[in-house]
Amino acid sequence: MIILGNLTIFGVIQIDNHLQTPMYFFLSCLSILDVCYSTVTLPAMLVNAITGNRKISFSRCFTQLYFFVSLGGSECLLLAAMAYDRYVAICNPLKYPIIMNKRLCSYLVGGSWFSGFLNSVLHTVMTSKLTYCEPWHVNNFFCDVPPMLIAACTDTHTSQLLLYIVSVFLGMSPFIFVIVSYVHIISTILKIRSSIGRQKAFSTCSSHLIVVTVFYVTANFNYIGPAPGDSFDLVKLSTVLYSVLTPLFNPVIYCLRNQDVRTALIKAFTGKYYHLN
Repeated sequence: MIILGNLTIFGVIQIDNHLQTPMYFFLSCLSILDVCYSTVTLPAMLVNAITGNRKISFSRCFTQLYFFVSLGGSECLLLAAMAYDRYVAICNPLKYPIIMNKRLCSYLVGGSWFSGFLNSVLHTVMTSKLTYCEPWHVNNFFCDVPPMLIAACTDTHTSQLLLYIVSVFLGMSPFIFVIVSYVHIISTILKIRSSIGRQKAFSTCSSHLIVVTVFYVTANFNYIGPAPGDSFDLVKLSTVLYSVLTPLFNPVIYCLRNQDVRTALIKAFTGKYYHLN
């Protein structure tokens, strides 16, 4: 469902001429990111659940950790870029085509991916240098930095400090930027005299705000929340929320709350698409 839903959104955006705007460019990139994000963890989780075999080699574990952390970091920054796009579109609409040009959009997306993968290199190298207890056990659904630090037998203060600092910059900072952007956006929307204009603006932005809130809150709780212990079950729950449910609900939220995407989907599936373009 995650792969089908996100690939459908991506395909519709690519073939519909009416959706060739920065907002839908970012949405298509988010869809591809969510497909990659879910394929890193879900297949292994399903195989483990069906077969009962929960063993994983060190090489597979660190490979999974690297891609999971890199894609998660990329999504943090991409969601912030999408918030900036909405901020410019609503608060500075006359300069929107000039500011949000193809070059800037490409830089924002490319920078998100590059920063996410660079961040993952740091965590993967740090965790791979730790010594792990025997028998080796990761108390999570898949390999991630926090449970790997818990499984280590050596001192992890340096790795924990690095995790906290990077999470603040890569997780909290984009979230604060998004919140500040939406404060300005909502303030501008309330000044719109037309009720139809206000409704359309709220509809466009609320879908993104829902996705952002669920993702950032659960991800930040996982990485810079309370220390694992009695609360570790909550950490695992938050991991599922931002790594599985967010990619699953992204297509649903954007389809149900976005008239343009709904219209494009109807055109594509009813065979009327090419007559209308």
